[in-house]
Amino acid sequence: MKKFFKYLFIGLGSIILLIIFGVGIWWTTKTDEEKSNLMVDAHAYDAAIELNQDNSDAWMERSVLINKAGDFNRGFEYLDKAVELEPAKHLGYRGWIRLRKMRDYDKALIDFDRLDSLTPNVVDAPWGEDIDFLRGECHYGNKDYQNAIKAFNQSVINQEEDWADIHTFVYLGLCEYELGNLEKAISEFHRALKQSENICEAHFGLAKTYQKLGDFNLAKTHLDKAEKSFIYKRDDYYNEYLNEIYLSQIVDFKQIAEK
Repeated sequence: MKKFFKYLFIGLGSIILLIIFGVGIWWTTKTDEEKSNLMVDAHAYDAAIELNQDNSDAWMERSVLINKAGDFNRGFEYLDKAVELEPAKHLGYRGWIRLRKMRDYDKALIDFDRLDSLTPNVVDAPWGEDIDFLRGECHYGNKDYQNAIKAFNQSVINQEEDWADIHTFVYLGLCEYELGNLEKAISEFHRALKQSENICEAHFGLAKTYQKLGDFNLAKTHLDKAEKSFIYKRDDYYNEYLNEIYLSQIVDFKQIAEK
C-alpha cells in the first residue's frame, strides 16, 4: 500500500511538473502584447500595463475601481491615458463618469460630442446608455432645458418610442414644467406612464404640475400613486440620478397640498 501511494505521488508530481513546464514554454511563445491582454483578462492591470504601455484596456480597467472609490484625481491618471491611446473606445466611459459621478456636465458633453464625431453613422451607447439620453441629462443638469429637450427627443428617435428609456419622457416632462409649458409637461409624463403605470417620478411630476394648474384633486391622486409606486423608483446604489426623488419629498409635498 505504501508503494502504491509512493508511486501515486511520484506520478502526480511528474504530471504537475510537466504542466508547469508546458505553461512556461507556452508563456515564452507569447508576445508582450498578448501577455498584457492575458493579464487584463486575469484582472492584473498593473502587470498588464508593465508588459504593454499601449494597452488602453489595462489603463481603463485600472481606473474603474479607483473611480468607484471616489478617488477621481488618481483614477483619471489612468483613464486619461486610456482615452489618449484609444479615444473612440474610452471617451464614452470618461464622459459617463464626468456626468454621473462628478456632475461635470460641460466636460461630459465635450467627451460625448467628441465621441460622436469619431463614430459617424453610429449611435453610441456609453456604458450601455444612449448617448443622446446622456447628453440630455448634461443639459438638464446645466438647466439648459431647451437643449435638453432636443437631446431627449433625439434619444427617442435613436431607440424608437417603445424602446426608449422611460425616464426620457420623465425628463421631457420635467423640462417642459421648468419652462412653464404645463400642458406639454402633462403630455410627456403620460408618455412615461403609457409604458408603465409604476413610474413614481412621472406621478410626482404630474402632481406638481396639476397643483400649479390648481387642479388639487388630480394633484392628490398622482401624489398617492407616486407614494404607492415609490418602490419602483429609479435607483442605483452607487449613483444619485438627476431626476431622483425621495419619499420625504412626496410626504412633504402631500402635507403642503392638503393645506
